[in-house]
Amino acid sequence: MRFDYAAPSTLAEASALLLRHGEAASLMAGGTDLLVEIKEQLRRPHLVIDLKRITGLDRLQVDADGALRFGALVTARRIEADARVRARWPGLHQAVAELGSIQVRHRATVVGNICRASPSADTLPPLIADGAALHLHGPAGSRQVAMEDFFTGPGRTVLKPGEIALQLRAPPLPRCGGRAYFKHGRRKAMELATVGVATCLSLDDRGCVATARIALGAVAPTPMRARKAEAALIGERPSEALFARAGELAMAESRPISNVRASAAYRREMVQVLTRRALERACAMALVGGAA
Repeated sequence: MRFDYAAPSTLAEASALLLRHGEAASLMAGGTDLLVEIKEQLRRPHLVIDLKRITGLDRLQVDADGALRFGALVTARRIEADARVRARWPGLHQAVAELGSIQVRHRATVVGNICRASPSADTLPPLIADGAALHLHGPAGSRQVAMEDFFTGPGRTVLKPGEIALQLRAPPLPRCGGRAYFKHGRRKAMELATVGVATCLSLDDRGCVATARIALGAVAPTPMRARKAEAALIGERPSEALFARAGELAMAESRPISNVRASAAYRREMVQVLTRRALERACAMALVGGAA
């Protein structure tokens, strides 16, 4: 298939091209999804807009306040190899380590994986659990959107015409906090998640749960928070029974479908199991004072 190619050097130029061509244009960062879909004629763009010449989109840093910040061109492999991410954002680290093959991770970008908006994408639950937000830029200016509000359906987001996701910010680990991500699939490698569960919690001075976030993937049209399960944890002392109860509530909140990879009933059961395991791991991390 033939298409035009543009490699703008400024964000304004890229946004203007995207706005002018609308749905006939596709952005390219890593290209691991886009180029395959063009080859298989699943996507037929008239224009491919390559973002690689735009300065600053490849930046990966930890800010002075302890937050993680990275641009739209930062690859999954760079996130995976970063010791700071491994220590302070272990859910995200686990997710990118299980994203495709090592060859794919060297090319695929995390922001691109987010914008793909697949309900089973590995990076989405841990970033939602961590309270991450995306920085978007378009013809009307810039805005911040929480990860949990970014998705509107399978393959659909809140991005407006001409808008580009520039970078992501993930908050620092809370004091006495812990994070975890568990994924279940039919294979041990290069597998889409049948169910994914990420947690982030913190403990107060009494050893009770002060804050809790639970994010579920592949069990609804978009990744989702298990808010009833979260609420049941607040103010309670961690225990096997408490985490089992939270798992039951998360299972009840999930809205999976049956497909070739798993039945809805099986997915619900796995939500219960993985929520309990993720809470136990996050709590263990919190009990030793969080990440170094």
